[in-house]
Amino acid sequence: MSDKLTVAEQLVTRLREQHRHIAVAESLTGGLVAKKITDVPGASEVFECGICSYSNRIKHAVLGVSEATLSEYSEYSHACAREMAQGVRNLAGADIGVSTTGLAGPGGGTPEKPVGTVYVGISTENDTKSYCLSLGSDLNRSEIRELSAEKALLLALEALRMPT
Repeated sequence: MSDKLTVAEQLVTRLREQHRHIAVAESLTGGLVAKKITDVPGASEVFECGICSYSNRIKHAVLGVSEATLSEYSEYSHACAREMAQGVRNLAGADIGVSTTGLAGPGGGTPEKPVGTVYVGISTENDTKSYCLSLGSDLNRSEIRELSAEKALLLALEALRMPT
C-alpha cells in the first residue's frame, strides 16, 4: 500500500483484501471514526455500523458495557473501551470492533485523568485490547478528537496485520 493513502484508505483496503468487516462505537469522537471510514470509496463493502454512544445509558443498553464497569472504573477507562469495542463487534457481527472514549474537554478532567486522556478499544475474534492515549491538555477539543480518531484507525489497521 502506498504511503500516500490516508490511514482510513489503508484500513478499508486491508479490510477488503481480507474480506473482513468493521464496526465502531464512539463516545469521545462522536462519529468521526465512522465518518473517516465511510468517506473512503468502497467502505460499504467492509463497514457494518457506527454507534455514537455518548451516554452511559446507551453504552450499557446497546453495547453491553456493564454497570459495574461504569460505576467502578467510569466511562473513561480501559475496561469501558474494551467492553464498547467487544459490544459493537458482537452487535454488528463484525470481525473487528473499535471504540473511543475519554476526555476531550475543555472541562471534566481530574488530576488522575486530565483532559486529553483517551481510551481506544480494539476487539477481534482473537483478543480485545485497550490503549490509553495521553494527548495533553494543551490541545483543544477538536484536536483531541481528530488525533483520537486517527489513532483509533491506526490501531485497527495494526490489528489487521496480526495473524488470524
